[in-house]
Amino acid sequence: MKVILTEKITKLGNIGDTVEVKTGFARNFLLPNNKAMRWSKENVALFEAKKAELQARQEAARKSAEANVDAVKNAKLYMIRQAGDTGQLYGSVSTRDIAKTLKEVAGVAVESAQVLLGAPIKSIGAFDTKIALHPDVIVPVKVYVAQTQDEIEALVAGKALTFGTKKVEEESTEEKTEVKAEEKKEEKVDSEPVEEAK
Repeated sequence: MKVILTEKITKLGNIGDTVEVKTGFARNFLLPNNKAMRWSKENVALFEAKKAELQARQEAARKSAEANVDAVKNAKLYMIRQAGDTGQLYGSVSTRDIAKTLKEVAGVAVESAQVLLGAPIKSIGAFDTKIALHPDVIVPVKVYVAQTQDEIEALVAGKALTFGTKKVEEESTEEKTEVKAEEKKEEKVDSEPVEEAK
């Protein structure tokens, strides 16, 4: 289907461009959201009459997006999720989850389609993604996924998480001292003679 774009669409075109798109995409997304109009001689004339207004609206949307850049960049996107022994999540973190968390922590409302994640997150760790506040305003963000707040803090500090008995590679010195004291006690118990049962 041939349409005239009434706003800039990433990977499709700029405002005023005439593009050929799949009928379903036009009917289900572009036309109902007023992002495009069907191509016809009448609509071309109508678009030309409204062009200045549409461009002004587009510019206002871009400025509004730019005003939210710092809030998004500084947002702490921390996700606490249940995971198995190998660090695989029970479920996943989707674009919808990230959009919801962004609204809660930064007060910036975005659609899940504006979260440029690619595939859902299915394991614990720190992940780079981007938020498209506007086709011209794309902000890189980091998403931290872990089982506890302590694990989140370790990831933020750049520590690697391991799974099994020890979760974080860097233990505190107090923990190491306690472990050594326990090992010495066990050695003493092993070295004591054991009386044979009669």
